[in-house]
This record gives sequence, structure tokens and C-alpha cells, in this order.
Amino acid sequence: MSNSKLNASIEAIEYIKSKIDINSIIGVGTGSTVNYFIEELAKIKHTFKGAVSSSDASTQLLEKLGVEVFELNDVNEILVYVDGADEVDADHHLIKGGGGAHTREKIVASASNEFVCIVDNSKLVHILGNFPLPVEVLIKSRSYVAREIVKIGGTPELRKDFLTDQGNQILDVKDLKIENPSLLEQRINLIPGVLDNGIFANCKPQKVIVGKD
Repeated sequence: MSNSKLNASIEAIEYIKSKIDINSIIGVGTGSTVNYFIEELAKIKHTFKGAVSSSDASTQLLEKLGVEVFELNDVNEILVYVDGADEVDADHHLIKGGGGAHTREKIVASASNEFVCIVDNSKLVHILGNFPLPVEVLIKSRSYVAREIVKIGGTPELRKDFLTDQGNQILDVKDLKIENPSLLEQRINLIPGVLDNGIFANCKPQKVIVGKD
């Protein structure tokens, strides 16, 4: 068990407790840190209505623990969205998508009133880009997108034997020093065939909770 991930999750529960009521919908992200959060969230499931999940894996865990899961299309408001990250800089820009769920994560985060990011100390960086940037692509456009990414200085590599929940592929892009996250996020997303990339700059968290051991 990772104490830092668990402690970040417990702190996040304490943070959202005072905000939620019996009608609240909570957005839930994906990944190893979020799995701790889901287990803590299930302990207070009687205090809110249910959750909107950003991945099939999180949905399965939530339902297994007795938390009702709603489709985003069926809710009017998500009070708060809680998710992890692969990298976080000092301005709260993120790289996400190590688990391949960043497109849906960005959608649910954008639809929420507040985005809370929970991480351990190892995820804090000065400049984003050491962690390969995930880019979700339509399968038929993969080679074209890869060539366009090479033009902006990245080295794309196909994530082998992996499809996203949407049935698409992921290019993991190395060798990017992301000094202007907002600009690069938009530039990559404008390449035809890209669904979304893992930079969260235009949709960054309002609060980052760093778990300590």
C-alpha cells in the first residue's frame, strides 16, 4: 500500500465532505491513486447521490463498492471532480493519460464545478514533458498524426496492445519540453485525427493535494 496515495485520498475526502449533500454527483477519475480515493469515497456513499466516472475500470470499482454510477449525459451538475496525474507543474498544469483515459477524464473535469487533483510527491515537476505525453488518435489517422508530431519535435511511439475505452489507439510522445502547456495542448489537438492529448492546461485543477508518506 502507498501511504502517500492513501493520505492524498483521505485529505481529498475531508476537503469535499463539507461541500456535498444527498443530491450531489461526484466526478471520479482513473488510476492507482484514484482507486484509493474510490475506496474512501465508498465509506461515505450515504452522504451523496452518486458518481460520474471517467473510465470503465473506475465504473466497475465504484459499482462493486455500492456507489451508483451515472452517465454524464444524464446529470445536470457535477459538484467536484477528483483525479490523479502523471506530472504536475507549479502552475497546476498536468500531464495525464498514463492509464489511457485522459480524453474522458478531460471531458468530466471540464463538466465539473471544481477539479481537485490528488498526487504523491514524485509527480511534482518544474517543466512538463519527462513523462511521455499520451495522444489519443483514431486508428486510421495514426501514421499521419505521428508524422505531424515529429514536425513539432516529439518522438511518438505506439502504445502496443492497447485500445482506449473509445476503441482508439494512443501515441506516447517523448522528447517534448513543454514550456507553454496551453499552446501545445491546442496545437496537438488541432491535428486532424487527434481526439485529445494528455496536457491539462486549459482544464487544469483548482486544487492540488499532495499526499505525504
